[in-house]
Amino acid sequence: MPITPAFSHPLLRQRDGHHARVTYEELFFDLVYVFAVTQLSHELLHHLSFMGVAQTLVLWFAVWLGWQYTCWVTNWFDPQKTRIRGMLFSTMLLGLLMASSIPEAFAERGLVFALAYVAMQVGRTAFIWSQLPAWHPLAHNFRRMLGWVCISAVFWIAGGLADPQLRLLLWLVAVLCEYVSPMFGFALPGLGRSQTQDWTIEGGHMAERCQLFVIVALGETLLASGATLADTKTWQWDVLMALGATFIGTLAMWWLYFGTSSKDATEAITRAADPGRIGAYFHYVHAILIAGVIASAVGNDLVLAHPHALAAAPQIAILLAGPAIYLLGSAIYKKTVYGALPASHWLGALMLLVLVPLSQVCNLLVLGWLTTLLVLAVALWDTLAAKRRQRLGTVTEHGYH
Repeated sequence: MPITPAFSHPLLRQRDGHHARVTYEELFFDLVYVFAVTQLSHELLHHLSFMGVAQTLVLWFAVWLGWQYTCWVTNWFDPQKTRIRGMLFSTMLLGLLMASSIPEAFAERGLVFALAYVAMQVGRTAFIWSQLPAWHPLAHNFRRMLGWVCISAVFWIAGGLADPQLRLLLWLVAVLCEYVSPMFGFALPGLGRSQTQDWTIEGGHMAERCQLFVIVALGETLLASGATLADTKTWQWDVLMALGATFIGTLAMWWLYFGTSSKDATEAITRAADPGRIGAYFHYVHAILIAGVIASAVGNDLVLAHPHALAAAPQIAILLAGPAIYLLGSAIYKKTVYGALPASHWLGALMLLVLVPLSQVCNLLVLGWLTTLLVLAVALWDTLAAKRRQRLGTVTEHGYH
């Protein structure tokens, strides 16, 4: 999408209608999030309780929002420009500090986590706003955005100073401020609201950035499986069978995303009449998708570490919830791309519920294989459906009937 004179600025990406490439600066920035996803999966693994899940979920949304807001900035502004590169690397350092604080975020390092996150969100937004002339259309958007991240900053910092239970509530309010406000155009009294038509994103770049984050999350899942295997002293057949289940399960998730819809997703957002709106949908949906990957990584660790153990209630919940959340996210993602929900995903999620009574008598290895085979079956069904769409010539619209 070429930039109109009204949107021109020396720091903006130069677009000529071609797909803007993801830069090495952005790829380097994403390395922090490999670490952050690892921290989150370990946090959930060691706190498999209702409170642990709630805390990890809030921390996940903070991690995702930090990445998401940066992704939008680098879609508009050129990371190869010195000032934008400096901003990106400063944000990266703050993200590293935030990720390092995750294990103690609801203990002694709550304020450190909050201050690192606030400095990242407010600092980046204020910096970009300061670089734009008052007449620039994006300046209005960033002024409203700055207002909302400052509002949420109050709750982040207050939460960092509060006891853990109140901290969870305050941080939940902070997350909602930043996650919900874009749905209403960052509306604020006296400042108006932004329209998605004002968000002149480059759709192909946005789709690729989301796809790369999925790779980051799936890669962390493989790393976690490898690390657990490396710590296992005796590699007997059950351990190798567990490795097979976790690897094929991760492969099935990759296949379900990249093997059937990623190219169509890029085309859908690029050709959309309102790519800003579709880009916003992409970010909301990918928060669900990647949460499913993180939960599945925890399930993989359990299967590899204790293949013969009978699953306790929290372990059953995480083993079934990971694939279920991923299938739900994938279904909504494909609704965004094709305009209809895939029946395979909903039936797959229902089959996971069928496994609940069976899981009471299955060990972790058997349960791991059952969930893996189920996701694999959904991926195969989706592949056959994609081939059928191609034969019928209906790839880009209303793909599931």
